[in-house]
Amino acid sequence: MRRKRYHRPGILYEEEDQNPLTGVANLFDVAMVFSVALLIALVMSFQLPELLSPTEDITIVKNPGQENMKIIVKEGQDIEVLNMTEQIGGGTGEALGTAYQLADGRVVYVPDSGNETST
Repeated sequence: MRRKRYHRPGILYEEEDQNPLTGVANLFDVAMVFSVALLIALVMSFQLPELLSPTEDITIVKNPGQENMKIIVKEGQDIEVLNMTEQIGGGTGEALGTAYQLADGRVVYVPDSGNETST
């Protein structure tokens, strides 16, 4: 009668080959791919693909007309956030010209030339 030999593969390998963390080595890469995909899905859900383009310029008004209103301006790679306050700008200065609103809604600016003639 012949005896069966049981083979244990763990005995043949050295301890360096039996690292329990080898199966988890790429979890960081998977997490980074998942986070980038989530960011792209979020931008696409707001229908603002211009935020991902390095050449597009975009302006976003957040909470318009409220006291915590913010204006977000993206020009190329630069992003600037403007917080609105209730302070009114003032000071001294000089008039530069006159603005007229036409019947079709357009606004025309006419600068002062310095040579005023009366008609």
